[in-house]
Amino acid sequence: MRIGIVGLPNVGKSTLFNAITKAGADAANYPFCTIDPNVGVVAVPDSRLEVLYNMSNSEKLIPTAIEFVDIAGLVKGASKGEGLGNKFLSHIREVDAIVHVVRCFQDENIVHVSGRVGPKRDIETINLELIFADLEVIERRIEKTEKIAKSGEKKAKDELFVLKKIKEILESNQLLKKGLFSNEEWNFVQQLHLLTSKPTLYVANVSEDEISNIEDNPLVKELKDYIKEEDADVIVISAKIEEEIAQLEEGEKEVFLKELGLQKSGLDMIVERGYKLLGLITFITSGPKETKAWTIIRGTKAPQAAGKIHTDFEKGFIRAEVTSYDDLIKAGSLVKAKELGVTRLEGKDYIMKDGDVVLFRFNV
Repeated sequence: MRIGIVGLPNVGKSTLFNAITKAGADAANYPFCTIDPNVGVVAVPDSRLEVLYNMSNSEKLIPTAIEFVDIAGLVKGASKGEGLGNKFLSHIREVDAIVHVVRCFQDENIVHVSGRVGPKRDIETINLELIFADLEVIERRIEKTEKIAKSGEKKAKDELFVLKKIKEILESNQLLKKGLFSNEEWNFVQQLHLLTSKPTLYVANVSEDEISNIEDNPLVKELKDYIKEEDADVIVISAKIEEEIAQLEEGEKEVFLKELGLQKSGLDMIVERGYKLLGLITFITSGPKETKAWTIIRGTKAPQAAGKIHTDFEKGFIRAEVTSYDDLIKAGSLVKAKELGVTRLEGKDYIMKDGDVVLFRFNV
């Protein structure tokens, strides 16, 4: 899973990126300090893995990972080359989802590119640049497809219909949403890798003092009210606090979060909502050699899940020995789980569930 972190300059993007990846990207009080997109790979927090690692006495513990891409601050006119322009819009095309960081704090010492803080205006600025960039792509694609459609090719005619529909939506300053298309049309839209079709999670970045009392923050309210129309999700964090959390040991983190009245870190929330946005779940394999997490799309059947481990597993799939994580913990071991009858033998039509602990049987 690749997530792109976007937003206007000086909203806290690079500070957040540093905190969640510990990659040490340059974060400074001036626009465009991120000259190249910083990339950091983060292990997905999952407390279940440590438990299974100890239960199986595994040699290795391998979590699944997310790649975060910190993209330079976009400004009005970015789609036409303003600021650092199109170069960075192209990086967003490569990600699976977008984390849009919105500044929801006042600080006279940190300049705002528009002169004042305004979540609604800031979001509209970014979204318009994504729309303009996509319109350029769609107009070129329409021109190319029209030539093919003139020959009478049905596929080209069908594609042209969807392309013109996309253009109409973008010209009305709307983002592309699944509900605006049929399933077949949406599959085609996804193949175009358009910026405005990517699932987006909004992150309201507040000051350290406000994290425990966000209900009184009018900027957060403005953000939440505005994105209601998008049916999008929003989480509230303090990038500065996340930076402090990143310096702590695991046990210290829990104490620090409790002191602040927080249940989860920003990273945990972004991962959790990111999985939900993309419809992802985790299954686990565990044994003496290793305990490993695997990410799949919700609705994946057992043979295809096995194929994530190795293509031979899918080709020669026989069955899957499945124990839910909760049942396994209650049993205390895989051997005991089998004795209690909570380990199930599942066939080719079994749809995997989050937290399934699996042993695949196959024959090459």
